[in-house]
Amino acid sequence: MSEQEQPKIGQICWQDLTVENADEIRQFYSEVAGWKSEPVNMGQYEDFNMIAAGTGEAAAGICHAQGTNANLPPQWLIYIAVEDADACAERCKAEGGEIIDGPRAMGEARFCVIRDPAGAVAALISQ
Repeated sequence: MSEQEQPKIGQICWQDLTVENADEIRQFYSEVAGWKSEPVNMGQYEDFNMIAAGTGEAAAGICHAQGTNANLPPQWLIYIAVEDADACAERCKAEGGEIIDGPRAMGEARFCVIRDPAGAVAALISQ
């Protein structure tokens, strides 16, 4: 990702869904939302970028709940850009939140999945 494409701090920059039956669910969203799927090689299996009809751009991801994603909840998960995912994870705990997963590497980025004091779940990601 180039410097121009970097999300602004605080911006929701991605969304994905991690489920046991990713193949079935990607087909569901292809039929219901008109998304096309593009495989993403994960080594032993493929996750999917879901491409918005008519744009050629990725709208979301649908991932298998296995490997490093086995602990992620089966819900649409937003990713919020932060300066430092590790520091924000510590701040989350200090403010009464909980860490569900991470912080850990995802390519060149670092991310964690948090649960806020109200029970809502989100991911924090830093480039």
